[in-house]
Amino acid sequence: MSKLIVGNLKTYMDRNDVITYLKETSDLNGSIIICPTNIYIPYFLKHKYMVGLQDVSSEEGGNHTGDILARQAVSMGIKFSIIGHSERRNIETTEDINKKIIATNKYGITPILCVGEEKQSRKTKKFIQRYLSECLKNTLVNKVIIAYEPMWAIGTDVIPSNKEIEDIVIFIKDFIKREYDCDIRVLYGGSVTKENVGSLKLIDVIDGILVGNSSASIYEFKEIISKYLN
Repeated sequence: MSKLIVGNLKTYMDRNDVITYLKETSDLNGSIIICPTNIYIPYFLKHKYMVGLQDVSSEEGGNHTGDILARQAVSMGIKFSIIGHSERRNIETTEDINKKIIATNKYGITPILCVGEEKQSRKTKKFIQRYLSECLKNTLVNKVIIAYEPMWAIGTDVIPSNKEIEDIVIFIKDFIKREYDCDIRVLYGGSVTKENVGSLKLIDVIDGILVGNSSASIYEFKEIISKYLN
């Protein structure tokens, strides 16, 4: 199974940035998922990229101003959605996240569930196990991609050691296998840069990377992709 690279463009770009970005991404291959700001999604869909949402609503219809529903997204050809990103952790509960995963399951969108601790601690594995149990309740777990994203690493240019990442990813995969009897992909996210991606490539147990800030610079993102996949 090929490695995945997810680019979370966040809200760094305006329309002119998007146009420039698209001119420089004509050679990106099929293992790249780009998650733009919602208003720019049609630009990327038009260029035949695999596109994901940065977040999705747990609702299915009705009056939910500002939300993007899973059924709306799938009707546009969107196949992925980041869920539970650390930058949203202070405004949503694991119950909210669980409902979002259920909604994406229903409409065939693959959720990319972010999980990670606020600070390095001996309790990290207990936190992750509890978090996953709550978020994955009554969901199609075999349809979920998990992104291990330690919150303390995001935007700091400091990441766990390869051994620490490997240890947590193996823990997540073993937990999922034991509790849900399925195998899933686990990505690493959190301050992925062109400087450290070569080291991350050496971690065989991760199935790809979730790139945040660095993906908004197409030149840096392409360098990350080249280093990771080649």
